[in-house]
Amino acid sequence: MVESPPFPFVTSAYRIKHATEAWEQAGAAALRRLVFCTEQGLFQGSDRDAIDDVATTIVALSDLCGMPDAVVGTVRIHQPQPGFWIGSRLAVAEEHRRAGTLGPALIRMAVCTATAMGCLRFSAHVQSQNALLFRRMRWKTVEEVLLHGMPHHHMQADLAHYPPIHDGSLGFMALPRRAA
Repeated sequence: MVESPPFPFVTSAYRIKHATEAWEQAGAAALRRLVFCTEQGLFQGSDRDAIDDVATTIVALSDLCGMPDAVVGTVRIHQPQPGFWIGSRLAVAEEHRRAGTLGPALIRMAVCTATAMGCLRFSAHVQSQNALLFRRMRWKTVEEVLLHGMPHHHMQADLAHYPPIHDGSLGFMALPRRAA
């Protein structure tokens, strides 16, 4: 009888980058469906909308022996008018939420990407349970609203804390937090 290991495998690093490959786009769509349709029940069948046709998709890829393994986090950004950017559909796979770095890394990549493209204002509608994370990352609440039947904070980023990242296809590495 083979026993399972006492702890599940946890990747030693994540690559945060723009989704440039078809499998990355497909993985981001599947993760969004899992989080927003299955887990949260906010949408029926799919959360896809017209914004997906113009948005830049950003992904967090788990690392396996130095190679990208799977999409374990995602967010999308788009520019509805010059200088004004919006982030939406931030999602992290349940088994990777304990890493503690994926949400902040995806947010950082989203805002730094927009900053590199001339962003003057970056905002997002953030589920209320996640507002504290955004406040810690130098965002402020503009107003509280109800979206898809759930309380949200309409928030704006303090762009002074988000230097431009010009090569989103390369991105950056994020390490999971380690317990002491």
